[in-house]
Amino acid sequence: MAPQPKNIILGISAGIAAYKMYDLVSDFKKLGHNVHVVLTQDGKHFVSELPLKVLSSNPVHCEMFSHEIQAKPIHIELADLADIILISPATADIIAKMACGICDELITNILLATKAQVYIAPAMNTNMWKHFTTQKNIETLVTKLGYKIIPPEEGALACGYSGIGHIASNEKILKTLFVDETINKPLAGKKIIITAGGTKEAIDPVRYIGNKSSGKMGLAIADAAHNMGADVILVSTVSRDRNYQVIEVESAQEMQEVIESEFDKCDGLIMAAAVSDFRPITASKQKIKKKNEDITIELTRNPDILEILGRTKREKQIIIGFSAESENIEKNAREKLEKKKIDMIIANDISVPEIGFESDENEVIILTRDGQREVLQRRPKAQIAQHICNKLVEIFQKTIKEAKKI
Repeated sequence: MAPQPKNIILGISAGIAAYKMYDLVSDFKKLGHNVHVVLTQDGKHFVSELPLKVLSSNPVHCEMFSHEIQAKPIHIELADLADIILISPATADIIAKMACGICDELITNILLATKAQVYIAPAMNTNMWKHFTTQKNIETLVTKLGYKIIPPEEGALACGYSGIGHIASNEKILKTLFVDETINKPLAGKKIIITAGGTKEAIDPVRYIGNKSSGKMGLAIADAAHNMGADVILVSTVSRDRNYQVIEVESAQEMQEVIESEFDKCDGLIMAAAVSDFRPITASKQKIKKKNEDITIELTRNPDILEILGRTKREKQIIIGFSAESENIEKNAREKLEKKKIDMIIANDISVPEIGFESDENEVIILTRDGQREVLQRRPKAQIAQHICNKLVEIFQKTIKEAKKI
């Protein structure tokens, strides 16, 4: 079924991929949509106004101010008109401006004034895409403003590099904007518990046994699952401000208590947190004073939350675990997958400083209970999180099909 006609604002910024927007505007029109093109000042160096005007059957906008008499300022008029706003190509510069609320372009003024859903199709040099500031800006746009990202793809770039940064195809952009809501929200109706961060096991009121986990992977998964329609409960050792439920904990026992209290009501659990294997048998109520002698701290094992829940989960509940290893990565992960009786495990090498703990990127091996094996080469954790959630959808769908056969 063809999508209902929409008023689309297409913001074109200064990237070489701007030339592809001629075809995209034409595609929008063929589908019956009303398109208004807004160029950034530098975007005018990459595309011409006349063909965009002809293809869209509407004026092309660039300037904030006009000598013509208007009932509303142009940025308010377009902001109110829009059903959808697409920024494509979105450069690192325009992404940074959007994240910071800088209004030195017509399109950034429109974005601040609109209530329409905003989509972003980034395109840039691979190093610029992977840069910390770009990834933080993307995180802000997604988690704080609810913008939807159409991720760049891997390929040959105009700058001579090869890597992630190539703009998504027009076909993918169209599919993302107009896909049926039930497909766009494949986790709708599912309650998912996701854990994040490293647990802290108290030695005394100020000291603890912990690990280097930043919580970035778990948080990225929670964001992705929420964007896919899931009812998310994030159980985190790191304070987070999100528009889904976040329960803050410190120790492994606290995390276990929260998970077990919610587990019977959930459809899935993704244990991305780095849970301490051991804790002190007793924690001093007072700060332990420094003395001229060694002290001994006796440790006891923490419960293995994954193994406990893996044995007790219902048939249709899905559990995904993580395996952070420094050697025999795949072998150890496979053993954990089988021992804990979970549905999928994500293994990563913590001995590589550029990925894993505290990094914005990772490289993982995904193993499933039915024998699937997949390697995701180094990429932003947000992209890995999206892939994990896509795999979760696949497992749910497979579970439903198998149930129908019985």
